[in-house]
Amino acid sequence: MESTHLLSGSKKRVKIHPHTVTAKYATHAPYSPQPGVHTHFPQPGDEGYDDAPSFEDFGSFLEETSDRKHLTESKRWPLTLFSSKDKDTTSRPQAAGGGETSDGGVRAAKGSGRGVGEQLASFGEASVSASRLTWVGLLGAALAHGGLIVLTRLASERFSLGPLFLLMVRSIVQLVSLAAPLHRGENPFGPDGYRIRLLCYGITYSLSLCCAYSSLSFVSPGNGTTTWRLATTALSAILAFLLLEERLGLADAITVAAGLCGLGLVLLPTADESNTDSPTDPVVFWRGAFGWSLSALAGLWMALALVGYRSLKERVGVGTALFTVSWTGCLLAPATLILLQEGWSWPTSTPAWGVVLGLAACSVTAFLGMTHALTRLHPALVSASQSLEIPVALLLHLAVLPVAPTAPEVVGNVMVILSVGWLVAMKLLPSRGGGRRQREEYEEILDSPIK
Repeated sequence: MESTHLLSGSKKRVKIHPHTVTAKYATHAPYSPQPGVHTHFPQPGDEGYDDAPSFEDFGSFLEETSDRKHLTESKRWPLTLFSSKDKDTTSRPQAAGGGETSDGGVRAAKGSGRGVGEQLASFGEASVSASRLTWVGLLGAALAHGGLIVLTRLASERFSLGPLFLLMVRSIVQLVSLAAPLHRGENPFGPDGYRIRLLCYGITYSLSLCCAYSSLSFVSPGNGTTTWRLATTALSAILAFLLLEERLGLADAITVAAGLCGLGLVLLPTADESNTDSPTDPVVFWRGAFGWSLSALAGLWMALALVGYRSLKERVGVGTALFTVSWTGCLLAPATLILLQEGWSWPTSTPAWGVVLGLAACSVTAFLGMTHALTRLHPALVSASQSLEIPVALLLHLAVLPVAPTAPEVVGNVMVILSVGWLVAMKLLPSRGGGRRQREEYEEILDSPIK
């Protein structure tokens, strides 16, 4: 393939080959090799000379081999229940037409700085709007988690309902989430090639809940939940870096560390618990140690689950994830209940059933908000925002049973609230000079010869 251009009175011959790109200049045509010029690429008549694409075909060649096409095709899910794999083929002609419109928009944006500003403004507004919805969902999930803690404690103390029994009932109720993937025409057990990873995600999530709810039988609900959240946040940051190579920024890391320090203050023992004058019963000591171990193990499993769904966010919808967690919970919760020989008792009154249904509603709300946020945010940030459940549960518990908290609990909860508030403010408030920096980067891309 050859192309001729006039450059300063000379003719330029360009040869594009799959392995070599070279250019030669000549003062006359046709081209003849000059003395002293040595080449190492195929010449006319050599084997493989005609395999290279021409300039006319280079655009289609680039389109066919570009990463954008592969990425677009990889996002089409293999649906197997109520729709075919060619579900999105009708939108391809529109996409082709949209490419011309996009090119025209780029030219217009390059021609006038005002067009660039308008495009950047629209992109910024869409991003901020999506971020606001994400953080609203996360904060709503934190409120639901706080209500979940209080309702679990209320059901255990007033209605003698075991935590694992509550987990089993809520998993059964959540099986109605099967309707979500069926309505969207998706396989509820995940797309082909990702079902084993989805199963591992469901098992780790359900194991985390089983360990967390089992620990409530050995330690207080406040200590168990706080340990669970602290371990989840710290381990999710580590595992996301090791498994997904996603790291936190410096400001995010400082904010998350401040929240973890607040949770540590909440876990400080009170004066009665730290009194070493009285002898300690070995049975009580080992029961407490087992409960703390279960809480930490629950944090490990939950961190693995968050990182696992983060790697599946492009393939598995939130409804499919909820159904997976529900049916795996229906299997693991009864097995754990039998293993620990926890008492079995059904709700016998209308208020008890109301508490159980409230638990199911809070758990679904918390799961949806947290799982949707995983598609946009780092797992450690998602878990850190859920630390707000600790002060929410404290306030709700004080409203039901007024008991004065200790000074470390007050300081720790204030630190958690400030860290989460600062995290939300950093993500939503515009930074100084951000618009100018984005505009300069955008114009640099438009002016670049490589597009």
